[in-house]
Amino acid sequence: MSITIKDVAKKAKVAPSTVSRVIADSPRISQQTKERVREAMEELGYHPNYNARSLVNQSTKTLGVIIPSSAKVAFQNPFFPEVLRGITAKAYLDKYGLYLSTGQTDQEILEEVKQMVYSRRVDGIILLYSKANDGVLSFLLEQTFPFVLVGRPQGVEEDEIFYVNNDNIRASKTVTEYLLLLGHERIGFIGGNLDYVVTKDHKMGYERALNNANIPVREEYIVYNDEVLEGGQEAVIEFMTLEERPTALVVADDLMALGVLRMLDEMGISVPEEMSIVSFNNVMLSELSSPPLTTVDINIYELGFQGTDKLIHRIADPSYDVKKTIIPYRFIKRQTCLKRTVNES
Repeated sequence: MSITIKDVAKKAKVAPSTVSRVIADSPRISQQTKERVREAMEELGYHPNYNARSLVNQSTKTLGVIIPSSAKVAFQNPFFPEVLRGITAKAYLDKYGLYLSTGQTDQEILEEVKQMVYSRRVDGIILLYSKANDGVLSFLLEQTFPFVLVGRPQGVEEDEIFYVNNDNIRASKTVTEYLLLLGHERIGFIGGNLDYVVTKDHKMGYERALNNANIPVREEYIVYNDEVLEGGQEAVIEFMTLEERPTALVVADDLMALGVLRMLDEMGISVPEEMSIVSFNNVMLSELSSPPLTTVDINIYELGFQGTDKLIHRIADPSYDVKKTIIPYRFIKRQTCLKRTVNES
């Protein structure tokens, strides 16, 4: 039997109308009373339903969109506005609104997702990141709530998850092999946050290419950084202190690569003559950089559009079972890579 406002009122020893005002955060209710009512709600497991009118039709026509916990980092990176462009385009076609997460920490986001689910504020959720031991993903699986992941699942069986992704392992292997074909053997890797699956996949592809070429993977050539622009700059400083520096770099994304370019320029190291660079995402800035970046176009817009399409299919048809969609990538050669001559040290 579901918990009602009357149950909460009885436990908190207030009138049902007072509980309603607390839910609405009315300034007419004292802080002490609010705390007592909220404690009663928590103890009873009561979750206010903000969409009761919509629930008559079993639909809110709203999708939740969950971005990584550091909103500052997320919106520094052009990936997120572009993936949101794809999401909004598909949502508009199917007359859905969007509810964007605002939490700043993993715990805040988890609590926000719980409210979305318990209160039925949304019909489904799009997760714009994938990482191991993610409380949000575990919660959504437990609740059997419709959601789609943008990224490759980790820590769970893939056949449990609906997701869209690129083949990031293969993409990273491809760009590393390209640098090898240009004659580079000392190839550095600059990854993002190691908690995220995309970083692990990029590293795996990089290592596979080196292993296939019988070139040892050197730990000093592998650097991770949570920051985007600053991370690239710090990685360059770390590499340039080595006695045997890399001659080429595989970089997690274009914005980080711009930080790399900036720091190399300050150090008087020319690209691509002294250092070749390959990155990922093909955001607009990659073409406008100096020199323009060689990069992998992962079709960010399509990741958002197809992820939303998959979620809407799930909501409309519980028997829908197309779990996985792989979005193709495209390697774009510009001006940050150069063939290494034999007599270079």
